[in-house]
Amino acid sequence: MPRRILIAKPGLDGHDRGAKVVARALRDAGNEVIYTGLHQTPAQIVEAAIQEDVDAIGLSALSGAHMTLFPAVISGLADRNASDIKVFGGGIVPESDAAGLMEMGLAAVFTPGTRLGEIAEWVDRNVRER
Repeated sequence: MPRRILIAKPGLDGHDRGAKVVARALRDAGNEVIYTGLHQTPAQIVEAAIQEDVDAIGLSALSGAHMTLFPAVISGLADRNASDIKVFGGGIVPESDAAGLMEMGLAAVFTPGTRLGEIAEWVDRNVRER
């Protein structure tokens, strides 16, 4: 069975082209991808991930709120005993913030310019197969 990956846009960020491109690349690489759409709260993302029984969540943030929104998703998963769902993120994330996010439990950070194949390869190596 293919991996199930939720792609989500937390917060008020209205730019979703990158999230859709990544979703398509991951689907083309053989994963089942669920895209939640724009303006999702961390709680909505956690709920969708649990309901959809996903193996990983990919978060996209271009608004600068990644230091609040990404940890809220990780915390929400822990609160629901779903910390086995791997969370990775991307967007406009400064290097210093990326290190902090990874200390908080984010599995990987992909910034603009990352090759789509690199993201798909990371998923293949780091997200458990079903």
